[in-house]
Amino acid sequence: KGQQCCTQICHQASLNMLSVSSRMVRVVFLHPDLGIGGAERLVVDAAVALRSRGCSVQIWTAHHDPTHCFSETLDPDLNVVCVGDWLPTSVFGYLHALCAYLRMIYVALYLVFLSGVEYDVVFCDQVSVCIPVLRLSRQKKKVLFYCHFPDQLLTQRGSALKKLYRAPIDRLEELTTGMADMVLVNSCFTAVVFRETFRSLDGVQTDVLYPSLNTHSFDSPPEEQLEQGLGGLIPEGVSCLFLSLNRYERKKSLGLALEGLSSLKTLLATGDQAGVHLVVAGGYDGRVAENVQHYAELKELAARLGLEDSVTFLRSPSDSQKVALLRGSACVLYTPSREHFGIVPVEAMYCCCPVIAVRSGGPLESVADGETGFLCEPTAEAFSLAMEKLFRDPQLRRDMGQAGRRRVQEKFSLEAFSDQLHGYILRLTQ
Repeated sequence: KGQQCCTQICHQASLNMLSVSSRMVRVVFLHPDLGIGGAERLVVDAAVALRSRGCSVQIWTAHHDPTHCFSETLDPDLNVVCVGDWLPTSVFGYLHALCAYLRMIYVALYLVFLSGVEYDVVFCDQVSVCIPVLRLSRQKKKVLFYCHFPDQLLTQRGSALKKLYRAPIDRLEELTTGMADMVLVNSCFTAVVFRETFRSLDGVQTDVLYPSLNTHSFDSPPEEQLEQGLGGLIPEGVSCLFLSLNRYERKKSLGLALEGLSSLKTLLATGDQAGVHLVVAGGYDGRVAENVQHYAELKELAARLGLEDSVTFLRSPSDSQKVALLRGSACVLYTPSREHFGIVPVEAMYCCCPVIAVRSGGPLESVADGETGFLCEPTAEAFSLAMEKLFRDPQLRRDMGQAGRRRVQEKFSLEAFSDQLHGYILRLTQ
């Protein structure tokens, strides 16, 4: 009888899965600011992935600038809804976290009570405070929370007033994260940090869903577009191009790339120095004070190091420019420490570009040290020694580039990401 009962239960579970699979699952994404960062890249890829699996998808956000976004969000088939952009992002340059919380609460309230949108699952990330609002829906909806990294670890607390301000926000982050029906993290490193940070959530299971790479955007541009993408960016006579690709934020340690280049030049003969060039490219939003300030700081650092003629700064590169830079560079310098995952090394490896990254966080899982690039201590000396190896050995660059592309195809394909995410969505809607 026990065996018969078990068989019936399994059969019913299979029927439930088939029933869910046979109808269109409706998924709404909630994201605070749909710009061009790594978190935004994941949300867009996730939406595209679920749409390819037959799901109905909408992205709801508090800010979406058509001139500062990923091209997929301009596709009329991908429904992007922007509400609450009139709410402030800060108060006289302060209270960014509080304003982000209020904006996301507004978006969630609008979705639940004013939109009339029917949905089965809400995928939210970065800001968990909207989860209790989603629970106010008349019919309970499933909530999947994707943790890129605990928000409370991404801010400095240099004063007692800042600590006092952050204390209730940090507590609220922990409480509301635990209210999700499912929690996913972007790496094994983040899973460990999640446990260490949210002590009260020991009973919450966290599954790892690595960000994927939508390779279509890297394969589609024809060669003439790639040449146009680099037009005027790189001085003539450059034989070895290094690339730093990250947002203009201090936590990304972009100055390390400049210091590494300066140190590399001391290792090279005078004739070789002229052929080395660095492009510092990344997301830049004029509304964000830190972006503006840090851009100026890096320009000043380049001047102090005597690198004005050896560095090109590029703000918010277009998709074609980014692809052209990745394909045309000898190496990508990935400088953040304790980065929770970091999609840039994956993008670089797919473009057959070796990666030099800090030996911590996500790159420990994405970059194969000595095979697809080098993992180093976060010092100018360590970076410059790795840069010198790649500068002097073009064959090593080619071998590492090919190995990197194979690694991405095996571990970080959009197909594998889509299958895994779709499976989680189906599990929630059973």
